[in-house]
Amino acid sequence: MLKRYRYKSLLMTGLAVYMSLIAFPSYATKEVTIAVYSNFSSLDPYDTNDTLSQAMAKSFYQGLFGFDQDSKLVNVLADSYTVNEAGTEYTIFLRKGIKFHDETDFNADAVKATFDRVTNPDNHLKRYNLFSRIINTEVINSYTVKFTLNQPFSAFINTLAHPSAVIISPTALAKYGKDIAFHPVGTGPFVFTEWNATDYVKGKKFDQYWKKGLPKIDTIIWRPIIENNTRAAMIQTGEAQFAFSIPYEQAKLLEKNDKLVLVSTPSIIARYISLNVTKKPFDDVRVRQALNYAINKEALAKVAFAGYATPIRGVVPAGVDFAVDYGPWPYDPDKARELLAEAGYPTGFSTVLWSSYNHTTAQKVIQFIQQQLKQVGINVAIEAMEVGQRVARVESVPSVDDAEVKMYYTGWSSSTMESDWAITPLLATSSWPPKMYNTAYYSNPVVDEKLQQALLTNDRETKKILYKEIQDQIWADAPWIFLLGDKQLYVHSKNLTGMSVMIDGSFYFEDIDLH
Repeated sequence: MLKRYRYKSLLMTGLAVYMSLIAFPSYATKEVTIAVYSNFSSLDPYDTNDTLSQAMAKSFYQGLFGFDQDSKLVNVLADSYTVNEAGTEYTIFLRKGIKFHDETDFNADAVKATFDRVTNPDNHLKRYNLFSRIINTEVINSYTVKFTLNQPFSAFINTLAHPSAVIISPTALAKYGKDIAFHPVGTGPFVFTEWNATDYVKGKKFDQYWKKGLPKIDTIIWRPIIENNTRAAMIQTGEAQFAFSIPYEQAKLLEKNDKLVLVSTPSIIARYISLNVTKKPFDDVRVRQALNYAINKEALAKVAFAGYATPIRGVVPAGVDFAVDYGPWPYDPDKARELLAEAGYPTGFSTVLWSSYNHTTAQKVIQFIQQQLKQVGINVAIEAMEVGQRVARVESVPSVDDAEVKMYYTGWSSSTMESDWAITPLLATSSWPPKMYNTAYYSNPVVDEKLQQALLTNDRETKKILYKEIQDQIWADAPWIFLLGDKQLYVHSKNLTGMSVMIDGSFYFEDIDLH
């Protein structure tokens, strides 16, 4: 009798446990894998210049300001701010009660430690020039910090909203020093757990995240998948729940999959080829103009982007404040040949085109450019670079005399959403590598002077006039082959919500969830 009773009790206990597991499925771990188009160059947002790496790092970090899903400026770790009449002192009032992942308090000391690091030229951080106008970061009290600038800078708050402008734990900075790139510690929704440089970056839910109820998932995994078709396959098999970018030629197929959602949105990403104007034959404006006439941008959009791109219509992309629309540079190979003959190259010349990307779409772009230029007598050798090659051979070259770059296919998005960051880093004389990214080594004193004037005023009409004059000059000088503006194309599983691609090519994933 006793044995029979014990057996019944064990049976009932096991049944109760089984029923409880059925009744509470919400305890299942929510893990999201995001497949992206390139490797990450660094986990330190201040020491990388690519949007993808900075966007991924937002898993772990936050800044004082940022942009919402509609690319509107919002407060993040900052509660509010004031600026003096001269426009040289910005006082930032900080949110209270926020912790870093290592239990360090977020406060004014943390802000000062972060910006003292990036504004120290001895640290040689890639984002130094973005913040070099800051001459002092002063702690007023625990939750108030004051930035003093070397001159008025009307785009300063937008600059503090740039994806690189994050706040790093001062405890972690002291502990890891230069190795902070391998140990990100911020206030973001996820705690860094692992980085396998060629395979993935992983983070887990931060249980003390200051935004209540977030994050809604337990694990986030970023996987660089360079090959387009592999990325598309992963989203179809369920290995990934979000993929960006998508091989354009597969868009129609993916759209038919009832388990997926395909999204196409505009962007402010400009694709162009910079021409090193210090080297022959690119020192002649007629040659540079000829190259612009020689490329059929509409055909390029179809061949490489399956129509998910449009010809560039100006120096600054539409959607960025103060952009000017000139219409696309016309395709006219006869005009190209005429200009080449006038410049002394009636039979063309030979040159080299480097690409800052090595993914499939970029390969299609440079191959198309090679074929197009061949038709006007220009023989082009092409090379697609990996991240390390790009940094070493283009971005870190110590002087123009050492620069071997001639033609360079790349892209840019003004992640501050205003014209200064769309022009200055790419076309100001002060922005030659290794300081910034003027890989054309373009220099025009009129452009330089007016860029400075535009930052000294907060009057919108004055800014509008100045930025138009700047863009007029650059468009005429043609230091680039103006190619295309991307359309963002990404796909996610239907059970994933709360994640999208923003117009600058970064991500919004504040409310990411898996249902």
